[in-house]
Amino acid sequence: MAKAHLKTQATDSSVTDFLARIPDEGMRADCLHLFDLMAQATKAPAKLWGANIIGFGTQICTYASGREIDWFIIGFSPRKAHLSLYFMDGLQHHEKSLALLGKHKIGKSCLYIKALDDVDLDLLNTVISDSVKRVTK
Repeated sequence: MAKAHLKTQATDSSVTDFLARIPDEGMRADCLHLFDLMAQATKAPAKLWGANIIGFGTQICTYASGREIDWFIIGFSPRKAHLSLYFMDGLQHHEKSLALLGKHKIGKSCLYIKALDDVDLDLLNTVISDSVKRVTK
């Protein structure tokens, strides 16, 4: 099946400029920390996907229907109410770690954190690293 075209695509926009424009100092600092954690875990360059998602690495994702898309391995986005972290392996593989992580909410493959001070950073780093390993093996 041919690759599907998604609205959210990797862009050539500067990730550094995007991060520098985050108005809230605490959110900007948290994003810079996440940037470092994800860059270290993937050893891949960051790209801005759409207007406000920072993704690391690329992969072809195949849905059960056979539809294929280009997408990032792991990523995050600063949102008004929280940080959204995107895990392409889903969060079901990380239930034990997430139970100990600290204050957060989850979706199917998204982890929502108000601030990094609310969570155990070592455990978050482990979840990020484990996710990257699972997706890239």
